[in-house]
Amino acid sequence: MITRRDFLKVSGVAAAAAALTACGGSSSTASSGTASSAAASTAAKLDKIKVAVPNDTTNEARALTLLEKNGFFKLKADAGLTATAKDIEENPLNVTVDEVEAAQVPNVLQDEDYAVINSNYAISAGLDPINDALAMEDGTSAYVNVLVCKEGNEEEPKIKALVAALQSQQVKDFMDENYKGAVVSVVENPTDGYDSSIDYDALNGETVSCAATPAPHCEVLEICKDILAAKGITLDIQEFDDYIQPNNVVEDGQIDTNYFQHQPYLDDFNAEHGTHLVTVAGIHVEPMGIYGGKQDSLAPIEG
Repeated sequence: MITRRDFLKVSGVAAAAAALTACGGSSSTASSGTASSAAASTAAKLDKIKVAVPNDTTNEARALTLLEKNGFFKLKADAGLTATAKDIEENPLNVTVDEVEAAQVPNVLQDEDYAVINSNYAISAGLDPINDALAMEDGTSAYVNVLVCKEGNEEEPKIKALVAALQSQQVKDFMDENYKGAVVSVVENPTDGYDSSIDYDALNGETVSCAATPAPHCEVLEICKDILAAKGITLDIQEFDDYIQPNNVVEDGQIDTNYFQHQPYLDDFNAEHGTHLVTVAGIHVEPMGIYGGKQDSLAPIEG
């Protein structure tokens, strides 16, 4: 089992930082773009600034930290990975934080001045994180997306086969070519798609199932499907639009694995729900971004 402390030491995060920098991502203002055609740029400070953020514990804290880094407000020094809007200590710009279910944040963007959106939901909503985000996390984020199974199943050959496929050069190349910094592999030494310790002949005819959100996770898994099919293994991809059900169906044994969440979220989920889910591999990071709704730049924040 990979503990949270051990997982956050993964050296691949450093590689992700370099890859993201090469693709143009940073935690400072992004190059250009707008998330809404209705946005109206203004250099004047606003009387009040409305910002939508995800409402689950770890993603809200992550969003608030990104907003703090970009000058929206100042958080309490000890706010940490469980920060909420109540931890805003200094708020000279009169920022109001609207907490919204993560998948729904893109849907309220037009009603907000800004919104902080997870890259997977931004991509699903037709946004381009690299070009549309006004600011993004850098690749050193601790929020690595992981492949998860129920505790005790970590050494199952079919799950190890899926890990090898996800950590392949083919998957890394797919991420680099299709997401261009919005999704960055953290795999330091990509495989050829296979694990030499596995008896693939014995897995011929087997099925491994995986729960995932549509983009980028299901798209990435389609690459893995072809890799596994070459060895006679069927990858059954089950698509979900929320963060809760994928963990529940793995916990009760309906599905073998899931690939949709980052490590801090998994830790909080296990603690809150009493589930016994463990990380078997870190795959990628999705830098969270600040998107403009009624505003098309950070000028009201910086002015």
